[in-house]
Amino acid sequence: MTNIDTETTIGLRDPNTFMTLARLGSLHQCRLSFMRTLLRRMKRENWTFVQTEFDIDANGVGHAVYTATTPTRSYSLVAFAHDLPPEQRSDRVIATAWDATFTLFDGIPTSDDIERLRKNVPFQEAGRVTENELSVSRANRSVRLWEYVLDCLASGNQPDAQKVHDVGYLMRTTAVYGSGKLGAADREKTADRPEFQGPFQIEMLSVFLTRAFVMDLIEHIARLRSPETAVPIDPSLRHSFGIGNSTGLGMAPYLLNHPALINNWVTARETALARVRNVNAASSTEVAGFRHFLKRAVINAENWHSAHPLQIEKLAVFRTDMAALAAYADVQPFDGERPWDAAWLWAEANLGLDAQEQLVSLLIEPYGALVDDLTATMAANEGDSFVIDGSMSASKLRTIVEDVYKWAVDTDWQETHAHARVWYVSEEKLEPRLGEHTEEDVANYEQPLSPGRDAARLYADLKAEPDQPIADFLRRFPQHRHVVRRAQIAARLPYAEVRDNTISADMMPIDLLRAKLSFFGAVHFDPRSDRWVRINMFLNAPFPNELADGEADDWTYPLLPEAAQ
Repeated sequence: MTNIDTETTIGLRDPNTFMTLARLGSLHQCRLSFMRTLLRRMKRENWTFVQTEFDIDANGVGHAVYTATTPTRSYSLVAFAHDLPPEQRSDRVIATAWDATFTLFDGIPTSDDIERLRKNVPFQEAGRVTENELSVSRANRSVRLWEYVLDCLASGNQPDAQKVHDVGYLMRTTAVYGSGKLGAADREKTADRPEFQGPFQIEMLSVFLTRAFVMDLIEHIARLRSPETAVPIDPSLRHSFGIGNSTGLGMAPYLLNHPALINNWVTARETALARVRNVNAASSTEVAGFRHFLKRAVINAENWHSAHPLQIEKLAVFRTDMAALAAYADVQPFDGERPWDAAWLWAEANLGLDAQEQLVSLLIEPYGALVDDLTATMAANEGDSFVIDGSMSASKLRTIVEDVYKWAVDTDWQETHAHARVWYVSEEKLEPRLGEHTEEDVANYEQPLSPGRDAARLYADLKAEPDQPIADFLRRFPQHRHVVRRAQIAARLPYAEVRDNTISADMMPIDLLRAKLSFFGAVHFDPRSDRWVRINMFLNAPFPNELADGEADDWTYPLLPEAAQ
């Protein structure tokens, strides 16, 4: 049993320190991430997987169905493959054609269901699905890898492992929609099902099955192209293919618009860290586990590449810091009191943010029995926090603002640098946009995505008014309703608010993207600008047919060279 010191408990990190954009933009996947949660459940509950239909021609056009069966239900990925001309291929959310489109069906579809879906799913936003569908998604082939791998397999050869590693996927999704999008089932329909109570489990299941379909698809086309010579991908290389994803500004507002949910995600992660820091004595097995994953994390850092100057700079610092962490671990016996707290305090003093947050993942990795229960706490009902407490006094709210938004109260919002950006929704593209305040005439279309500035405006009016119930205050100042709600939520849920300026000139939207995607379990973040990023999902994970006899959770870091052999 893990030895935890309960006399002087180490608490969670200060949200004023943690909930900054730079820190959020340095998070990594961990054992609480949603992909890993899903695969552990699949393994534990002995889910079964069957390819029930695969009707696709030599041009890669047709459909397939993959059914996952839990102890109580079945779910089916219905995949439609298309022959998309290269000039129509786009990662933009406004695209109208894709190489493949998908829906996750609640149950096992009939032939009539397939025909109905064939008339809608390939058109995505231009089509409609029903509450029998749980998600809708689409994906495009990798320009760098698809044809190359296909030619190799058709000619009887394996693709070059380094080229595969450099890209890491054959297709990348450009959107995976759930929770009522395009007519699909609302979350209320599935929230009480154990397998979907956690966040984004429907979407993760869809991507997991999509990965299996993509690998089957390219091998199938290779066989049809050259039946005499075609070979399947070598099993050891097959795992090197994940599913790519391109994510842009459309996801960035999510963390701001779901404060209760984000609080629960971060609280679970921070609670896991605190539990491990409170371990009074580490066993030899736990120490060995930490050292093992640290070695693999160093390899992961070396394998992580990007063409973007900002990420290249971050990765250089990250690799140096990971080498320093490895050197520290080499000389530490970790046999003293609270060894992991000592390691954490050393990291805070000696490492940058990226390596610090990587250490969080590594510290909790050997402690599944201690932290995995926290996955059950990560869902949230935002409606429970929506009602404003009108009886709260203005003086109490003022105190809350001084605590949660002190940085904002102390900011000079008259400086152009502080309010250089404007969040709005493009009428033409229907996408979130980030405009330049002094260059674009979009101020009248601004979205309420600058809680810091709005809190400072609220604070100024609170100070000028006599103490009174907030209900009375809001009757005179209704423009503050949204930030009053946010402040009251943050007073109850300490990690609900990003405590940083989301409209400053140097704000990086990709920090918000990386924070959310790290909770998904994404790896190898590759920014293409400060506003969109490519990632990899389920890289090195087992395939559905391997879960029963394989390892469901030890796949997120590269294998050590001796194990890879």
